Amino acid sequence: MRRIKALSIVVSIFLMCSILTAQENLTAKQIAEKSFEATKLAGSEAVSTMTIIDSKGRKRVRKIAQVTKLYNNGDTEKKLIRFLSPADVKGTGLLTFDYKEKDDDMWLYMPALRKTRRIISSEKSKSFMGSEFSYADVTPPTLDNFNYKKSAEEEVNGIICWKIEMIPIDDDIADENGFSKKISFIGKEDFVIRKAIYYDFDEELLKVLEVKEIKELDKKNHKYRPTYMIMENKQNGRKSILKVDEIEFNPNIKDDYFTTRYLERE
Repeated sequence: MRRIKALSIVVSIFLMCSILTAQENLTAKQIAEKSFEATKLAGSEAVSTMTIIDSKGRKRVRKIAQVTKLYNNGDTEKKLIRFLSPADVKGTGLLTFDYKEKDDDMWLYMPALRKTRRIISSEKSKSFMGSEFSYADVTPPTLDNFNYKKSAEEEVNGIICWKIEMIPIDDDIADENGFSKKISFIGKEDFVIRKAIYYDFDEELLKVLEVKEIKELDKKNHKYRPTYMIMENKQNGRKSILKVDEIEFNPNIKDDYFTTRYLERE
């Protein structure tokens, strides 16, 4: 019995060392890809609060509902975001189709105009509903649109992270995403981003994203979602806080949600 127990311990240690060695050999791009995959749930529904704070400390608070679902064996993630309050934004919605290997499709519905319009690539760097998050921040980028570099590990809020640098492959991609360089700090154990630093086209500090809380929603497949994020613009003094109030793993989300017809429902 003692021999069996000792052998089991040795095997466990060997397997753990093998996993750690494999992780250390990951390229910067592979780490970035695993980070995006770590937050892809088969389906989810959530209600969140977005607080927008201007440079003088004045606040605007907005309630948001969101549903997501994966298609094509996880290569496509569809997402519907709808504003619930206050009255001036109620009913405004954003529908996104995030594709793994091609540009995303995005549609914005404005109830005041009773019209849906497509968000084109050149608009993705613009502010999402007056916040410091851009349309490009709402969905993961196409991996092949960037060059990657892995730097020395750093600790963020007690979590050991890979430091991954993303640089757009050309000026068009930089314009589309709104930055010349992005440095992401990705947790080594769970591949979840804990912090990101954005630089403008003059390579000056632009924005800093801090992920304060995450939640493991699909424990079987180890899938996570950030539930408390702060995006701070270091150039204009504005800040946006996104706090998830309720979130649920639900792979049975209705397909009807992910249509422009449903987007236009009020």
